[in-house]
Amino acid sequence: MPKLHLTPILIAVSGTLLLQSFAHAQESGWTFGGFGTVSAVHSSEKQADFSANPLNPGTAGATDNWSYGVDSRLGTQLSYNGGHWSAVLQVIAERNLTHSWTPVVEWANVQYQVTPELSLRFGRIALPLFLSGDYRKASYALPWVRTPVELYGALPISNSDGVDATYRWNAGEVKNSTQVLYGSTKLRLSDTLHASAHHLAGISNTSTVGALTVRATAIKGELEMLLAEDLWSALRQFGPQGEALAHRYEPDHKRASVLSIGVSYDPGNWFVMGEVGRINARSFLGDKTAGYVSGGYRLGSFTPYATFSKVVANNPTRVDGLDLSALPPPYVPAAQRVNGELNGLLSTIAVQDNTSVGVRWDATGNTAFKLQFDHVRPRDGSSGTLANIQPGYRYGRSFGVISASLDFVF
Repeated sequence: MPKLHLTPILIAVSGTLLLQSFAHAQESGWTFGGFGTVSAVHSSEKQADFSANPLNPGTAGATDNWSYGVDSRLGTQLSYNGGHWSAVLQVIAERNLTHSWTPVVEWANVQYQVTPELSLRFGRIALPLFLSGDYRKASYALPWVRTPVELYGALPISNSDGVDATYRWNAGEVKNSTQVLYGSTKLRLSDTLHASAHHLAGISNTSTVGALTVRATAIKGELEMLLAEDLWSALRQFGPQGEALAHRYEPDHKRASVLSIGVSYDPGNWFVMGEVGRINARSFLGDKTAGYVSGGYRLGSFTPYATFSKVVANNPTRVDGLDLSALPPPYVPAAQRVNGELNGLLSTIAVQDNTSVGVRWDATGNTAFKLQFDHVRPRDGSSGTLANIQPGYRYGRSFGVISASLDFVF
């Protein structure tokens, strides 16, 4: 069997990398394809649930001994290439925060190829975040069971509604693709609660020379999230010091920014890659720096790999809160409760490191089996990327995660 590279058949349609199978590849006209993952995940931490993505927390750990919803998904894609004009529609079904598998539109955009170097798009477009940003949900394209949680889970937004322009240019032997974008996105957190990011503006550049790929991205936007409103109202009842705390940590109408750079070297028989990013939400959602290094070696149809990833907080995950000494005695018990709630929120800022080992087996040309073990340690009083924290959870305790998955394309 020939050795397979990290990605499946990826072709440029609508200015971004789109997953296609051999059977559906053609030069023009309509094409249809898809991808999917069936996975099972077990966590040794029984006082919380392992989460690969805060928008899809899964149920491995406290809720279920084995969870089948952490990484499982099904995606279909319809695309059209008519010369200067092209379009794509991608729909994905995966478990969400409302515990349903309702399909959602991941991409829906139209592109016009102005010149061979310049293309313009409008619609719902993949955000050019991180090396695997264009295909993070198509797990067949990844060497691992999932993208490193510490970095990719820190910013789970994967698309925006708006416009972008991509210009391709060369500098000697280095091929570059520079993308600028503007748009917004909206996330459904529950049946009645939504979160939005407005005025998303960014620039990304991908450079390739031989087996080396480098991607750097900068994006900023304004968050609109009505979360923990009762806490901010309670803080404001304590005067200027409470108002200052509410203004500092409330996530509504806050400017968020992302800076990232990733490097991948893949000559064929082996690969090594790494990324680092800073995500600053200027609220209780945190100011975090995250990154990973990973490498693997291809032995025929098998690819053993190892990864080390880490996320740290650039601001405290515990604060003194309201100054109790400045309050009249009758108000102290209420202030203590408010301080406890605030620190409870800050403890959800992920601080952890993760060492992973795994193996990928490319059983056929369009299926891959993967087995992965993660050793995760939350740090600094944080619950890390865990969700559904239960009474009796012990902060700082490490745990193991076993994941098995079948990835496929069609």
